[in-house]
Amino acid sequence: MRVLLVDDHPLVRDGVRMRLGAMPDVEVVGDAGGLGEALEQAQATRPDIVVTDIRMPEASGLHLAEAFRTRFPAIRLLVLSMHRDPEYIRRAVSLGVWGYVLKDEPGQQLVEALCRVHRGEAYFSPPVLRMLEDMPAPDHAPRALTPREADVLALLARGHSNKDIARALGASVRTVETHRLHLRRKLHIEGQAALVKYAVDHPDLAHAPQGDMPFGQA
Repeated sequence: MRVLLVDDHPLVRDGVRMRLGAMPDVEVVGDAGGLGEALEQAQATRPDIVVTDIRMPEASGLHLAEAFRTRFPAIRLLVLSMHRDPEYIRRAVSLGVWGYVLKDEPGQQLVEALCRVHRGEAYFSPPVLRMLEDMPAPDHAPRALTPREADVLALLARGHSNKDIARALGASVRTVETHRLHLRRKLHIEGQAALVKYAVDHPDLAHAPQGDMPFGQA
């Protein structure tokens, strides 16, 4: 896992680098204090994941997310911020970030978030996830589903619980809940029951995971 750190505070970058240095499968390939430097570092090092703050003097993490979505769409963005403003969170999610971790949460959350994002799963700190669940769905056309979201939709259509889906996909129940949240927001659906009905009524949007494998064979 190749990681690029973006934060305008060198002490924060140093602290995160030290934390990630204890992970055997993580290589911090660079760090940057702002958008311009981050783009240069990304071009030079091609990280898998960029960990970025939201509030920075030169340009915000939201501007960074917009820029990376255009120039480096394959790089996954993970926000590490002290800000709990719902508007920041809503904008970050709408720009396609893979996760949002609060700086005042335990350091293990960042480690878990990186591992999940690297596996193609979303991760949000519990307070952030609660805020997202309380936000209304955006009023625009549905976005395309990721392969994992399509897997979750297929299993929902067959009536499986979050626990069953987690076991089938080799993920945690919380990760499945996050995928369901993303599905509701992308498909403009209010409520879990409505999401299940949508899954049943639209089989063309879903596909069975790994050839419709039985549970337990993740």
